[in-house]
Amino acid sequence: MNLQPGRRASAAVVAAALLCAGAATTAAEATGSPTGGSTAAPSLDQLAVPFARPGFKEQEFDGALLVGEGQTRFSLAFDMVSPAGKVIDDNMVPYIKRIGPVTPDGSYYEIDVSTDDGSVTAESIGALKAMLAHPEDWTAAEVAKATTELPKQEAAYEAIQKNAREIRIRYSVTGAGEIVGSATALTDDTTVYLQASAPWSEPSTYTQDGATGIVATSAGVRDATVTGNFRLDSTRTPDSVATYASVAEMNKGLVGKAAQAGDGVVAQKYTLARGETVAFHAQTSTAALTPARMSTGAVTKVLDHARTAADDGTIHGQGPTGQAATYMRDAMALNDNWDEKYDRSFVMWGWGGGGDDIFLGWDSGWDAITELSVDPATALDHIRDFYDHGGPRYDQLNAGPMHAYAAWRAYTRTDDTSILKLVYPVMAKYIARMPEFDTDGDGLLESPWAGERQGGRGNHLGLDDSPQYWNYQEIDKVGGSDPTRENTNMTDVALNSYYGLLADTLARMAQVLGDDAGQAQYTALHEKLYDRMNARLWNSERGMDLNRYLDGSWEPTVTPTVFYPLFGGLATPERAASMVRDHLENPAEFGGDYVIPSVARNDPAYCAAGHTNPSTSSYRYYQSPGEEDACEEWQGAVWPPMNATVYDGLKRYGLDDAAAELADKSTALWLTTWKDLGWFPEYWDSEPGQVFNSAATTTAFHTYSWSNLMPLMSTSELIGDEPWGEADGFRFGSAGLHGTNTVSDVPLKGHLWSVTAGPKKTTLRRDGATVVTMTGGRAVARDVVIAETGGLTVTTDAPLTVSVDLPGGGHHTVTVHAGTTQVRWTPTSVTTS
Repeated sequence: MNLQPGRRASAAVVAAALLCAGAATTAAEATGSPTGGSTAAPSLDQLAVPFARPGFKEQEFDGALLVGEGQTRFSLAFDMVSPAGKVIDDNMVPYIKRIGPVTPDGSYYEIDVSTDDGSVTAESIGALKAMLAHPEDWTAAEVAKATTELPKQEAAYEAIQKNAREIRIRYSVTGAGEIVGSATALTDDTTVYLQASAPWSEPSTYTQDGATGIVATSAGVRDATVTGNFRLDSTRTPDSVATYASVAEMNKGLVGKAAQAGDGVVAQKYTLARGETVAFHAQTSTAALTPARMSTGAVTKVLDHARTAADDGTIHGQGPTGQAATYMRDAMALNDNWDEKYDRSFVMWGWGGGGDDIFLGWDSGWDAITELSVDPATALDHIRDFYDHGGPRYDQLNAGPMHAYAAWRAYTRTDDTSILKLVYPVMAKYIARMPEFDTDGDGLLESPWAGERQGGRGNHLGLDDSPQYWNYQEIDKVGGSDPTRENTNMTDVALNSYYGLLADTLARMAQVLGDDAGQAQYTALHEKLYDRMNARLWNSERGMDLNRYLDGSWEPTVTPTVFYPLFGGLATPERAASMVRDHLENPAEFGGDYVIPSVARNDPAYCAAGHTNPSTSSYRYYQSPGEEDACEEWQGAVWPPMNATVYDGLKRYGLDDAAAELADKSTALWLTTWKDLGWFPEYWDSEPGQVFNSAATTTAFHTYSWSNLMPLMSTSELIGDEPWGEADGFRFGSAGLHGTNTVSDVPLKGHLWSVTAGPKKTTLRRDGATVVTMTGGRAVARDVVIAETGGLTVTTDAPLTVSVDLPGGGHHTVTVHAGTTQVRWTPTSVTTS
């Protein structure tokens, strides 16, 4: 199971004991041990049945999925109906008001849900009032529009708030296939339905049993000879009970419409006053299930304990970085999902919940990388699920490179070679196709022609309508495997950087897998790209890599893709350093507080939504009424995968100061939205002062998984794998995160690691025991191997005392000077060089 040995599994056993005892004791009392201090890393086995998981069925964040032997599957949920007749059942994203704590193993799950979808807010009304208070700052048309819009929004807002109802939903997995949960009204006169239903409309029967019970049976989806049983017992008698043929019919019936009765759903109705709670216990098994009704207080006690223990054995921390790591865990765990087609867990990518299946573009590659720092077992399942569905898209030419990179990162974090064996042959075929976009045969790739493709020019890399692609011209392609796209006349810096990344990644995979010929082939390709990129795409006058047309002229638009050669390992160290110094850190281009804009701030193509209002500081910048997705997108917005690409390139080249600054700013931006709005959005505006939040735009994508790359950067500052270093080593410490920060229980290479880093001291702990302390200044340690014979390479700007406590009991202390020093040790000696 995807439970952590030594903590999570025992917690479930203890919780089960609490259930039997009516929650008369706490878990710490029952075990005779404190609830904190995990000692083992999570198991990487595939999630075993039976299991229960909250929020595990796509877009049903208010519910839970229970799966038994033979893939017998059942679901339950807390639904709401507002006084205005709005049913909150599916596509929950707009209605989630607060998230967390949420744990990857389902031991605790908490969200607040409202019938208010945020379509009209007090902030948007305030912005309109500010506009009308200073009409001299706006055009006559804008003032007229605001004059018309203001009374409409005020009336709509008043009606929404009058009818708004809100509940707090909590779940806790208490055993194999067993879960408890509750819904507490945060408003008066709140109508809640506790319903059990067939997930994915699979054949099963649901009936009411007595006053408070729901029972169901289902045949196994994978083994029809297996019959699974389900039982739910609520803690109070419902106001009424109704049965329906399906969830769709239920949604009609809940608002008084004619609905077909049947045995597909049982819905128990509860009318709750503010502070009142309805709770339940539910279980699935192939054995017969007897009633297990508990009191609301008993369930609440189990949930309260689970909430207290939510950080035990899961990534969390202190300081801005640690706080963001905790919330990142909540966000990623919220988006964990079950693929009913291939019986695997995966991470939903966004888009109002993510849809039914894993996304085959570059998004889900980044999601795997983030998930590796939260729950490696789900990350590995996510990767396998991706290939179950056919593997990377070829119409997005960065999908292959990014998923190869994700698989390599999975290996460097888990040492699981099975992932490499799965991915390597697929990616070998993928890279063999890519030269069809080398228009002139010089070894570098040109952008494919967009034609009428959705996303327009730039969609070949997920950079929809990025202005750097506005001016290329179509050229007929001769041959190739993709008849849907012609070639163009523009050599593409970003595309060739991904091409280089894929070549380098495959060379590393080949070395691990013992494919000497493949290693030589891909190493030679990477070296060829390195030479060609530096010879053709470096613009010495502007000091950066730029897209270039086949006639030798340059595409002048400057975007963060100028830094992508670092990600692909294709920049010279000198050019990498100069680009960072002269451009990335230049506030006129890519610097500032809200970074990194997707077009340089001083570029003519740069766009930020909204308007400047010099008279009203509180609303000095915001989107116009009705604008949702304004011009900024890939023309100026801050995009998490773009930041993460640049960040990983900086770490690859050892530019640790710049990496720490980018991680700091990215995390701060992400935290403002999480704290203000409870969102982790798709992107941010690159200028402060948006009406809803200082930078968040009000798109539909409030729970977008790649958003979590922003806090992942600062988490990785403290500890992370080193994909370009020694494969059996890792990295810890930061050259410049502000203040003192701690991340704890980070899963990596079969252990749980904790790091505390401050201006004068950095401490590394493995499974709760201190193993390395660096005192005297900030430091970054690479190629770290904690073993009787091991070592690290430390970079610092001040003299350090490095103390090492070996797992077997040995101890070494050594002093290193400013600069970079290799420290190597055996049980009896230590050397530096």
